[in-house]
Amino acid sequence: MTIAVLDIDGTLVDTNFHHAVAWSRAFRQHGLTLPIWQIHRHMGMGGDKLVAALTDERTEKKFGDAIRAAEAVLYMELIDEVQPMAGARDLIQELRRRGHSVVLASSAKATEVDHYLELLDAREIADSWTTAADVEQTKPAPDLVLAALGSVDGDADGAVMIGDTPWDVKAAAAAELETIAVLTGGFSESELTDAGATSVFESVDALLHELDSTALA
Repeated sequence: MTIAVLDIDGTLVDTNFHHAVAWSRAFRQHGLTLPIWQIHRHMGMGGDKLVAALTDERTEKKFGDAIRAAEAVLYMELIDEVQPMAGARDLIQELRRRGHSVVLASSAKATEVDHYLELLDAREIADSWTTAADVEQTKPAPDLVLAALGSVDGDADGAVMIGDTPWDVKAAAAAELETIAVLTGGFSESELTDAGATSVFESVDALLHELDSTALA
């Protein structure tokens, strides 16, 4: 049996571009106009790190908490537009059918994760899931992946991450997991493989149909 750690945002549900727009609006509320493509390059990174990464430590110190609070409100105005990725629920079911434990990994707020669980109708088929309350350091730190493993009393031996951003891959690598990546987050195959992904699939549905070629066979 293998533990499959499935990233939620951008992998199972189509949220990355909604978050990029919400961050853009939050920055503008505080007098900072950043290109949305540049913001998107940081999707998957924890919000506690994103403001400084996109600006500087001075901006983080002065506006960081306020920008994060604004993004949270602005994103919730868009959350009803979020849809599951094609094949997302079927992938969870198929992994369970093959005998794997499935943990849905997110450092989002509990209200957001609850919304995604409803969208995916996944409460009864996932073994466990995480929220922001389970981590101290967000990606690319390994805390989220380690919390996901701990939620099913597992360890990194043989476990596999499925994610959509370089930050997912780096967090998994720091926890000594390999990552199977999908292109659904808007990052290129080369970006994902350069970060350390062992394989990359066009979509969740494509991964589902090619599971036998992966470590989750």
